Amino acid sequence: GWVDGRQLCTITDPDYGILLPLRDVHPAPSSATVPSSSKEGPTEITSLPRGELIWKHGPTRGVGTSQDGADQQMAWHSPHTDGVSDRENKITAPESLRHPTLDDKETSPFKLKEDQMRRGGSHSLTGLVSEPYGVWSSLPSEKGRRGLPLEVESMVEVNSPPLYGVIRWIGEVPTQTETLAGLEMEVALQTGCTDGTYCGRRYFRCPPNKALFVKLKTCRPDSRFHSLSPSGNPVERFNSLDFKNCNSPRVRENTPPEKGRAAMDVIQGWRKGIQGHCNSCYLDATLFCMFAFNSVLDTLLLRPRATDDSELYSETRDLLRTEIVNPLRRDGYVSATKVMALRKILEGAGSSTGFTSEEKDPEEFLNQLFQLLKTEPLLKIRAGRQEPQDCTSHQIFFQDKGSIRIPTVQKLLELSFQHSDLKLTEAPSCLILQMPRFGKNFKMFDLVLPTLELNITDLLEDTPRECRICGQLAYVECRECYKDPDLAPGKVKQFCVACSEQVHRHLTRKNHSPCPVLLPEELRGKVEFPGIIPQQTMQLFAVLCIQTSHYVAFVKHGTGDDHWLFFDSMADREGGQNGFNIPRVAQCPEVADYLAMKPEDLEAMDPKAIPSSARRLLLDASMCFYYSQSLCLYK
Repeated sequence: GWVDGRQLCTITDPDYGILLPLRDVHPAPSSATVPSSSKEGPTEITSLPRGELIWKHGPTRGVGTSQDGADQQMAWHSPHTDGVSDRENKITAPESLRHPTLDDKETSPFKLKEDQMRRGGSHSLTGLVSEPYGVWSSLPSEKGRRGLPLEVESMVEVNSPPLYGVIRWIGEVPTQTETLAGLEMEVALQTGCTDGTYCGRRYFRCPPNKALFVKLKTCRPDSRFHSLSPSGNPVERFNSLDFKNCNSPRVRENTPPEKGRAAMDVIQGWRKGIQGHCNSCYLDATLFCMFAFNSVLDTLLLRPRATDDSELYSETRDLLRTEIVNPLRRDGYVSATKVMALRKILEGAGSSTGFTSEEKDPEEFLNQLFQLLKTEPLLKIRAGRQEPQDCTSHQIFFQDKGSIRIPTVQKLLELSFQHSDLKLTEAPSCLILQMPRFGKNFKMFDLVLPTLELNITDLLEDTPRECRICGQLAYVECRECYKDPDLAPGKVKQFCVACSEQVHRHLTRKNHSPCPVLLPEELRGKVEFPGIIPQQTMQLFAVLCIQTSHYVAFVKHGTGDDHWLFFDSMADREGGQNGFNIPRVAQCPEVADYLAMKPEDLEAMDPKAIPSSARRLLLDASMCFYYSQSLCLYK
């Protein structure tokens, strides 16, 4: 009971003393055993497995901070040591935890953030910074006591303030009498975590410093996602929440997106962006990418109702325009109630269910929305000589990545088109590309570098293209020459007639089968193009990222190279089971430096030296959004 030379209370055995904020103490159920101060064995409530922080006192311990500012001491029980006293394994608590509890309305996330930055504390774009005031608690959670189903792949949280992860393993270990859960944490922790080993034995695999082993009963379902909530109907539970202070108005007048400083003044900060609720992050982040600062997809909002359109069309279009997009652009904020209304429409309109409660993929949402609004497809893609297929987005796919370690999106797109013999039959005004990853965990590349300006000239039909050798008008293309290291490596290989004959005289290329390039009728038969062959380029305006089943967005808000913003619809949470999420939009100009780098320069860098925001963009990119500055004006 002694803290910093002062006796706060009397506890006969120091093994049972824990100091923590009052807000982190919860009523025990009637069946729980009250902790005893005798020297008997630990009770269920006070037992602490290895891998948890407990408060201790003494000159040799690590230092933490109590609520009144007094320095406190703590010891770390690590899963890495066998035969070594736990009390000899001492470290300080993590200084940056993601989601501190907001005590009251006066304790704003702005103040927490600014106070911590003034003290020089570490911080993360993905959430709030808290004081190192808490403990990694072993108290059984309320949700755990209600018997909610937790299994491998369940998204959970532990400790208070919570740390988030996914259960990768559940079972028994020789050194513990209770069932343990092996968690892959959302963010790497500096101490106490492994790559899936516990006491020298491997139980699963994950990146270094992300595996945390805790008692299964200490795990709670991730409070940011309520698919494991006890309510059987998440819509009914949603209607019971207190959203009266989080509502957003309807804006009927058409509102074009702001740019640059004007956009920053409207949309930056906490309680900005689109408020998330109940597994909605995939939809929130996708809508933010599509509409926050770009009008290329405004055709979804403006098409008049046709005679064969149902009432549902007008309802969906008006809801999207007046309740979501216009308020986002004018006021910088959209309530989760408005997004839930859209989710209900999507739920009832198509064959796919679960839009109101389940995790979905962004491409599934896009396809459903485009079908519901009867919008012309963004892409028309031809495979070989087949009829063109309509697409909303393109999934990059190929089999052999060769020696590529850090690809650009330009390289990935060309590889995908070459592998499947694809061509765009017309230039798109908007191009949405899905990165080569399968499911939420497997990625073909550890890191992908989004290309700022995408050149699609060589991927188009009926478009003049340059000979790769002499620069004249190309008439043939050879897919078999694509990987030839002696011929402009990594470029689509098209040639004029003379250069094609010269190239294919080589012994290694004699058996190649070049195909004719489809040219506009007025250019067929001409040897030279009158002037410089135009290039069709598209600009990157948003990147959708996923990490541990949670989607966030990086969006360009102006014309400057460093005009980048980060958006998370569930950056923080106020209240518990019946609380609500707090969205956040933050500047991240530092990502511009890394987007402008060459892959070989990026490969030479230590990933730990890359800022967390840029690292998240490069490692977790799931979908890239491009637009054509010329075509978006009329197409």
